[in-house]
Amino acid sequence: MNLDQINDVPDIVMEFLEYHSTVRGHSDRTVAGYYLDLKILFRYLKRRRHLVPKEMPFHEIDITDIDLDFIKTIRIEELYRYQSFSPELENANRSLSAASRCRRTSSVKSFFNYLSLKRHLLENNVCQELDMPKRQASLPRYLEESECERLLAACDGPYAYRDYAILMLFLSCGLRVSELVSLNLTDVYEDHVRVVGKGNKERVVFFAEGCREAIDDYLSVRNDENIKETDKNALFISQKRCRMSTRAVQYMLEKKLLAAGLDASRYSPHKLRHTAATLMLKNGVDTRALQEVLGHSNLNTTQIYTHLDNAALHEAAMANPIGRKTRHEMEEE
Repeated sequence: MNLDQINDVPDIVMEFLEYHSTVRGHSDRTVAGYYLDLKILFRYLKRRRHLVPKEMPFHEIDITDIDLDFIKTIRIEELYRYQSFSPELENANRSLSAASRCRRTSSVKSFFNYLSLKRHLLENNVCQELDMPKRQASLPRYLEESECERLLAACDGPYAYRDYAILMLFLSCGLRVSELVSLNLTDVYEDHVRVVGKGNKERVVFFAEGCREAIDDYLSVRNDENIKETDKNALFISQKRCRMSTRAVQYMLEKKLLAAGLDASRYSPHKLRHTAATLMLKNGVDTRALQEVLGHSNLNTTQIYTHLDNAALHEAAMANPIGRKTRHEMEEE
């Protein structure tokens, strides 16, 4: 996201966006999310407070005049109403999803925390009492081991080795799709890859011999001819002779899922990441270690996977010798 091209938000919002882009090193996608959420917030407030003509199209509401004095007048009840507001849905008698409301609330909280804690411009932070919308917890969907094997077996055609290597990296290492497409040839080592994750944080992810073999097989047939000059170091090259995009990877996966007889509407590159995490956990990987592998900054994000394998939890309980002893048996001893 090119912040230099933004001219439709107030200076105080621009400073917030620049802080997250440069100081915090957040991704363009994260910064763009903040930008859109705050733009909607201030347009919503101006309309709600009747500061613009009622008939004015929502996207034409000018918010560049918003200043600190205006922000200090924002009330918590306005923020609660904003949580579910959407200009696209307001005339359709529908509201935003819980996930969207949570993301929007997180953006607002981050903005007010910046003004209060980093800039010391607010004595009273209205967002301190702002509750996050309740979001129903759902367990990640993942492929069983036999389904993974079917998916890998579906790799054929002129890009079979490339596609097989991509799927192996997903299923073995639990990479995000953005991390996979950004891999360069120089990021691949003997038994690991160097990954740049969220917030430009680097981590090392190890892989086993099956994944190493898949990468070697792909590199042995990788055609370096006519690759776009800026993409010559990219690990995975598309049919158009440039770095593969996330959409290209998604499209490839959809085709392989269908070929494997799996429901392509139920699985995505991110579900393959869930699959890798689940298989690691089922096979004895510690949650802390899994956090490092996946690049989660918060252990709570990783711990959702601990709810997936009740059989393993049952087995762990049965393995405790004290838990197996009955009172009768101990009295007899």
